[in-house]
Amino acid sequence: MALATETRTDSQIQADVLAELRFEPRVQPNEIGVAVKDGVVTLTGYVDSYLKKWATEQAAHRVRGVKAVANDIEVRLPSSSERTDGDIAKAAVQALEWDAFIPTDKVKVTVSKGWVTLEGEVDWQFQRLDADRVVRRLTGVKGVSNLIVLKPSAEPTEIKSKIMEAFKRNAELDANSIQVEANGSEVILKGTVRSWVEREEAERVAWSAPGVTRVEDRIVVVP
Repeated sequence: MALATETRTDSQIQADVLAELRFEPRVQPNEIGVAVKDGVVTLTGYVDSYLKKWATEQAAHRVRGVKAVANDIEVRLPSSSERTDGDIAKAAVQALEWDAFIPTDKVKVTVSKGWVTLEGEVDWQFQRLDADRVVRRLTGVKGVSNLIVLKPSAEPTEIKSKIMEAFKRNAELDANSIQVEANGSEVILKGTVRSWVEREEAERVAWSAPGVTRVEDRIVVVP
């Protein structure tokens, strides 16, 4: 039997995003403006750390009915959080060294006006994400550009097979609604899912397959 789908209005989505922001302990809801048009959420306002900006975006993505998020929040650091680019670069290198999963000899850090750029080449997507995670938490950081790339190490047929098998094992995904194409080490995901969280889960699973260097997520959210 097919499940009934609920069409959510923009006003309902806006109310739920605001409620989710109030529920998120890292965010002050009075700092954030929320507008919704055709399921696309636009966030505006000012926060005092990049981590807050990132947490706000993640909170909005968790709401049912959200198709995409435009994060126009500006990071304005208080004087107590201001750091020189040299101090931020030193802290970033130290933070990466403390993470056991990141091969620090393969990651380069550049800082300009509080914005951190990560470059290099690693074997796994989780290493790339870990590098981003540890840096965005640092005091003084206004933004992060993660340009770290992955090494290809598997054949396209093997990549596609492992991703499809992982989809079938995942309780959060309907494997029959998602199509996988592999072109070299690059993967394209197509199909429909019920929420942005499910879309992100499909992308996460695809990235977990060995040999994947890029995932193009064309999955459409149909609440």
